[in-house]
Amino acid sequence: MKMGAGMEIDLVVRNARVITMDAGRPFASAVAVRGGRIAAVGGKEVAALAGPGCRVVDAGGRTLLPGFVESHLHLVLGGAELVQLQIGGVMGFEALKSAFLGYAAKTPARALLMAQGAAYEILGAPVTRHDLDRVIADRPIAMMAPDHHTVWANTLALQKAGLLHGAQMPHGHEVVMGPDGTATGELREFEAFGPVLALGGEAHLQLGIATGGEPDPWPDAATFAADLEKVAAGLAHCAAHGITTMVNMDGNRYTCALLAALEAQGRLTARVRVPFHMKPHMDLSELDRASAMAAEFRGDWVRSGFVKMFMDGVVDSRTAYMLNDYPGVPGHRADPLFEPERFKAICTEIDRRGLQIAVHAIGDAAVRQTIDGYEAAGRANGFRDMRHRIEHIELIDRADVPRLGALGITASVQPPHPPGVMDFPMSTMDHVFHRERWKDAYLWKTLKSAGAPVAYASDWPVTDVSVMRGIQAAVTRVPYEGAGDERLSLMETLHAYTAGGAWAGHWDDLTGTLRAGMAADLVLLDGDIEAADPMTIGEMGIALTVAGGRVTYAGAAFA
Repeated sequence: MKMGAGMEIDLVVRNARVITMDAGRPFASAVAVRGGRIAAVGGKEVAALAGPGCRVVDAGGRTLLPGFVESHLHLVLGGAELVQLQIGGVMGFEALKSAFLGYAAKTPARALLMAQGAAYEILGAPVTRHDLDRVIADRPIAMMAPDHHTVWANTLALQKAGLLHGAQMPHGHEVVMGPDGTATGELREFEAFGPVLALGGEAHLQLGIATGGEPDPWPDAATFAADLEKVAAGLAHCAAHGITTMVNMDGNRYTCALLAALEAQGRLTARVRVPFHMKPHMDLSELDRASAMAAEFRGDWVRSGFVKMFMDGVVDSRTAYMLNDYPGVPGHRADPLFEPERFKAICTEIDRRGLQIAVHAIGDAAVRQTIDGYEAAGRANGFRDMRHRIEHIELIDRADVPRLGALGITASVQPPHPPGVMDFPMSTMDHVFHRERWKDAYLWKTLKSAGAPVAYASDWPVTDVSVMRGIQAAVTRVPYEGAGDERLSLMETLHAYTAGGAWAGHWDDLTGTLRAGMAADLVLLDGDIEAADPMTIGEMGIALTVAGGRVTYAGAAFA
């Protein structure tokens, strides 16, 4: 095959076990890249396309896949947190104190000593400000739960944040108060802990649950430049895990501006979708901003076009909205963050604008109310290919299972999340789910079998962003007592991390499959995943990550 002038092949990966996710040609041994696009997929005839100046990668039998699509993460948050104290796995007071004192010594100038990954049971009893005062009392310190829905702060941090004597909070957000009339130190949901995070000077980046607004004032040039480096650090971390496309589950126009600036500098290493966050107190007219973001950011690398909402909180803090009372807490089911009829009206308006909807819904009542909202939108506007999605779906009533497939709702779920599977303790199951409902928790296979499209993700920095660890968690998960086997096959799992995620994020015209004409987004694993012991998949490295034809990460073998 002869190439015309300016049409030379840039990169050839040969001798690979290529899994294309293209039903027309599911397997191959070589891929050729030209000008950021896939030029050809096949065998020796493709390997032979390499000419002078072409980079040739001999994969040595390693698996080559479409670049991973991370369908639910928090990029800016994750990038910013890389420099904070990491205490995942730390248990007990002495270990906690030692970790904080070591971090404090290394960061004498930090206005807030912030730790990430604090287990709810880290001290074996509810954490109070007095516990953290015994760790460090003369500097503001705080620690975030892995789910990013609870923060614990010491007395000084509460004083400086104006929370020590309580504060009025929106529905669903709480400064937990003690019998003495002062805050205990536990802060539930973003509006409660936002003032503490603001002490660290990064309030404008704390978008995980606070989105909807824009920085005011808009950050100056120095802050913008510093923020670019935080995002770049997050992107590099993701590239090292083979990620070439991501759906950022928080954000605003400022987030888009940061990503667009990185793209202009040639430093954007993944395709990113950014939502507009609709909060319960907002008027429908606020959706004009969502439409404006969708119109402004619609390129191959930075896109908006969807609206994120939270229907409930999380199971650990018992803020997930349930159809039945929580175990041991009679009368407590939590509440939805949106009133049902108002939610239907919001969904109908978003859908009418041609925007996709993504809703965080963890409890079975939250999931049902979300489905009801999507169904109402479809009835009002006509059912069409909108690809609305529900994030998490940790518990679902069996009556609602077939509704996702029937309505074309994507199950956007996270293999690292089920307790006992990866980093979250199995003990959580007993605390928050009735034993007879374990069979209705984390139903990935059941949902897929009932026709729901499935997309996999990590929810980084809630859990490790490692796709390989996520794949292992997905294919080795042990059924809960009384529950069925909810594992997808290896190929279905890989699909949910590639083509499935691309489809769910409206990227399927560009990425997610390896075929001629598609973007050259590739990940070369450091082994043959089909031949590997499933219990070792999480240890398999990434040999090479390619986004848009450009190498964004190279392991030792190909550096």
